[in-house]
Amino acid sequence: MAYKSLLTVATSPERVEPAITVASRLALSSDAHLDVLALGIDGTQVAYYNMGGTAVVLQMALERAEQEAQAVEKAAAAALSAQPAMLRASVESAVAQMGGLAGLVALRSRFADLVVLSRPYGKGRGAETEAVVEAALFEGQAPVLVVPDDPALSERFGHRIVIAWDQSREALTAVRKAMPFLLRADNVDIVIVDPAAHGAERSDPGGALCQMLVRHGVRAEVSVLAKTMPRISDVIARHVRDQDADLLVMGAYGHSRFREAILGGATRDMLELAEVPVLMAH
Repeated sequence: MAYKSLLTVATSPERVEPAITVASRLALSSDAHLDVLALGIDGTQVAYYNMGGTAVVLQMALERAEQEAQAVEKAAAAALSAQPAMLRASVESAVAQMGGLAGLVALRSRFADLVVLSRPYGKGRGAETEAVVEAALFEGQAPVLVVPDDPALSERFGHRIVIAWDQSREALTAVRKAMPFLLRADNVDIVIVDPAAHGAERSDPGGALCQMLVRHGVRAEVSVLAKTMPRISDVIARHVRDQDADLLVMGAYGHSRFREAILGGATRDMLELAEVPVLMAH
């Protein structure tokens, strides 16, 4: 299966370019359509204001969010205009409160083959950037490609891929969703860190997955690593560098009592550490 419908969601005019540049390149190579959702975020907490001032505050916040959405839409349109003329793309702006952000992003993500987003962590990021990633992954059930801020790191990727494998349902879902990349890769390395001594794959860690991929024509191999650093995410990040890999594929994990899910610690760690694009699925 090829990616035919791509989506990127932008919440800041200063950070639209990396994701749009990568998504445009993917859309052109796959003859796909790219949709860009430009969001203005209304962060008003109504409970903090008295009844008399609530209407005024809400109106001011809405106007500010609409202005932000227009600024993001303008920046997105400028980024798209710099792409080749044969790119098929569209831009739509919307305003959402933080409480309704997940529903809006999830609705658009459900009908996308791949969602391309900028890294949610780093200087100048607000809570909305992480909320967008969470909504696309957990409620939208879409594969998400998170790209670094530096466009040079995403100039050419997908030739040497590392799969972070732990036998989980999430990891297998990510592998299946990443198949268009895996089939084109020059080399795919399935990395297992400190496999369980009594697990289902104890005699041949990663062997079944490798066999499945090879049958599809993927050039795959397996690396079994010891946990020589405090966190497994540190070991994987180092392995990505050692392999000179340009894409990491991994399952996305989350937990929450009140929402469908929020990013778990290991997923956050990997997104913070990764120096290459990361494709995740849940």
